[in-house]
Amino acid sequence: MTYKPKRQLLPRREFIRRLGWSLTAGGVLLIFSLSIGIIGYHELGGLAWIDAFLDASMILSGMGPISPLHDDAAKLFAGCYAIYCGIALIGTTGVILAPVIHRALHKFHLEDTAED
Repeated sequence: MTYKPKRQLLPRREFIRRLGWSLTAGGVLLIFSLSIGIIGYHELGGLAWIDAFLDASMILSGMGPISPLHDDAAKLFAGCYAIYCGIALIGTTGVILAPVIHRALHKFHLEDTAED
């Protein structure tokens, strides 16, 4: 990856490419996180695949669980998955928004100006 001079914005084409990579990385993180939840709810919670998808997607989006869990292992998984999802949601948002925030900081000259 090449770096640009400090006082110059990345060309639009490069910025779009960087944004695309961020969106791709964020999408992969979301699919990975959703897959963990679906498999866990299906295997440990005994839910049908569609119900496991519903519960995993609701937890990942921050809405909360739908189906009641009766097994202690399923409840332990659900608690750990909820904690993981909170962190994963914040991390994925950061990965996706990083190029936009970085460009905004460059545009408004809010980066380190100690050398000026």
